[in-house]
Amino acid sequence: MSKTLEKVTREAIDLSSHQRLALARFLIELEDTSEDPDVQIAWEIEIRDRVRAVEEGRVKGIPYDQVLARVDRRLAR
Repeated sequence: MSKTLEKVTREAIDLSSHQRLALARFLIELEDTSEDPDVQIAWEIEIRDRVRAVEEGRVKGIPYDQVLARVDRRLAR
């Protein structure tokens, strides 16, 4: 992982859940080539559900170093 991406990722972790949701939405929209409103709605619901699950403690986070290791393994393929 590049140092720039690692720095941005670390900074994103420090954001509030609502700020992370806004960032995720922005990044998804950058890559979204579809004009299908159903797809847009589905993504928004998915993001909100995931944020809510973390906030309510229904899911546990993964330590940052483990996340980076997983990403590195996937990108190395």
